Amino acid sequence: MNSKQTAQYTLWLDPLQPLAANEHSQLAAAGLAIRRIQTLEDLQTALADGQSLALIVRHDPTNDLLASTIELMNRMGVALPVVCRIERRHLELAVQAMRQGAAHVLAHDDWSEESWKNTHEAIHQAHQAAVQAKLQAELQATVKAATASSAYKKSNAANYVVPQTTPVQRNVVYVDPVSRHLLALAQRVAQANVTALIEGPTGAGKEILARVLHESSKRAKGPFVGLNCAALPEQLIDDMLFGHEKGAFTGAQKEFKGLFEQAQGGTLFLDEIGEMPLHLQAKLLRVLQERQLTRLGSEQPIALDVRVIAATNKDLRVAMAEREFREDLYFRISTFKLRVPALRNRPGDILPLVASLLVRHGQGESFTVSDEAQAKLVSYPWPGNVRELENVVQRAVVLCTDNRIELSHLMFDDASEMLVSEDSSTLEPSEGFQAARALAYMAAEAPTPLPSAMPSYQAAPQVQAAPAANLQEAVKSNEHQLILTAIQNTDSRMEAARVLGISPRTLRYKMAKLKLEASNLAMAG
Repeated sequence: MNSKQTAQYTLWLDPLQPLAANEHSQLAAAGLAIRRIQTLEDLQTALADGQSLALIVRHDPTNDLLASTIELMNRMGVALPVVCRIERRHLELAVQAMRQGAAHVLAHDDWSEESWKNTHEAIHQAHQAAVQAKLQAELQATVKAATASSAYKKSNAANYVVPQTTPVQRNVVYVDPVSRHLLALAQRVAQANVTALIEGPTGAGKEILARVLHESSKRAKGPFVGLNCAALPEQLIDDMLFGHEKGAFTGAQKEFKGLFEQAQGGTLFLDEIGEMPLHLQAKLLRVLQERQLTRLGSEQPIALDVRVIAATNKDLRVAMAEREFREDLYFRISTFKLRVPALRNRPGDILPLVASLLVRHGQGESFTVSDEAQAKLVSYPWPGNVRELENVVQRAVVLCTDNRIELSHLMFDDASEMLVSEDSSTLEPSEGFQAARALAYMAAEAPTPLPSAMPSYQAAPQVQAAPAANLQEAVKSNEHQLILTAIQNTDSRMEAARVLGISPRTLRYKMAKLKLEASNLAMAG
C-alpha cells in the first residue's frame, strides 16, 4: 500500500465487543491503522473528514449494522471497501453480506495473521477495482456525451457525428443506469473467488460480462477459456472439458489437456450450461466439489485452481422441474447470479453501442447518423439484442453513402421493420433489397453459410415482384424469409430456433420442407 493510503485510517465499528490492545497491535502489524468508532453518528463524522481507507463492521442479524452502514455511505456519497466480521454460528450470512456490498468476509473471532493479511489484500484490491470503475465511468461519460441524440435533446445540431478517437472495446458499453449497476455488482463479485451464473437472453452480452468478471479479478493475468456447451456433440464435451491420456481410446495418439487444465490459474467460462447432458452434469459437479479431475485413461488426479463462470439463456429452475438439469449442480454454480437484461430494457446503451460498433466496423472513417435513424434505433425492440444491433450497423456501413447513415440504410432482421418508408429512394423487400441484403451479409465478420441446398431458393425472390396469389402463400413466403434470416444471423440451428420462438425439431422440419420446395422451384425453372 502506498504512503498516502498508509496515512489513512481503517474504521472499526463493533458495538458488541471492544477492541483489545493486543488485537489493535495485531491489526497494526497487518498494515491496518485502526480508528475505533462506536455508533453510526461516529461513523458519519468519520466519513465526513475524508480520511477513511476502509470500514470493518461486525455484522449481527439482530442489528444488521452492515445494511445501515452501507445505506449511510450511499446517502453521503462515500464509497469505501467494507469488511464484514460475522459470528461463526451465522456464517450463512456471508453470501448475503457479499450481495449487500461487502468486499471481504471473515469470522469475528479469527485473529490469525494470514486472515488479516488476506483482509488487507482484499481492501487493496477493492481500491484498485474502484479506480477501474471510476475510469470506466469516465469513459462511459465521454461516449455518452459523444453520442447524445438530438432526437431526445433539442439541440441545434442536425446530425450526430461519431468521432474517430472514441476509445472502444468490443461491445463493452455500460452507460444505461441498469448496465452501470450490473457493472458495479460484477466488479464486486469478481473479487470473491466463487462460481457465478450469468443469465440473460441470447445475444445480450453474457460472455462480455464473464470477461469483465475475469479481468476485474485476481485471476486477470491467467487464461480465460470458454466453451459453448450447445455447440459440441455430446460425446466431445467430456473430452474437451476433462482431457485424456495417450492411448486412452482409438485415435488418442497423444495426451490432451482439457479446458479445465488449460484454464489453470484463470477462468473457465461454460456458455449455455443448460444444454449440458445430465451425465456430464454429474461429472462436472464432482470436479467442482473436489477441485480436482482425472483424465480419461488415467488414475492420477490433477488438482485444479480454476474459477468457473457459467451462462444460460434458459430458466434453469424450469429445467430442474423437468429433470433436465441437476438441482445440486445449480446451487453449486449459482453462488452469485447476475442477469444481463435484454437490450430493449437498457435503451441508454443503444446509441453508445452504435458509436462503438461504427468505430469498429467503419475502418477508421467517421460516420454521421441522422435524427430519424437514431430515433428508429432507440425505439426498435431488438429481439436479437446486441448481436442483431451489430448486424444492423454493419449493413448500414455497407449501404450508406458519404458516410451518412439515414433511416433507409437500417435493415432490421424483423420482417415487419423491413419496409421503413414509402419514399421511392427507400430500399424495399424487392429484388434490389434482396441484393443489398446479401451484400451486407457478405460484409459480416463471420457469416453462417447457407446449406448447399439453399442457393436455388435464393433465386426465387423474383416471385416477390408480383403480389402473392393468396394470404396463405404470402404467410408461407414471409415464414421462409424469417427462417433464412434467423439461420444467417445466428451461430447454430438451436440458437436460430430460439430466435424464431420454435423448437429445434420444428425448425428442422421447416428447413427440410423449405429445401424440398426450393428444389421443386429450381426444377420448374
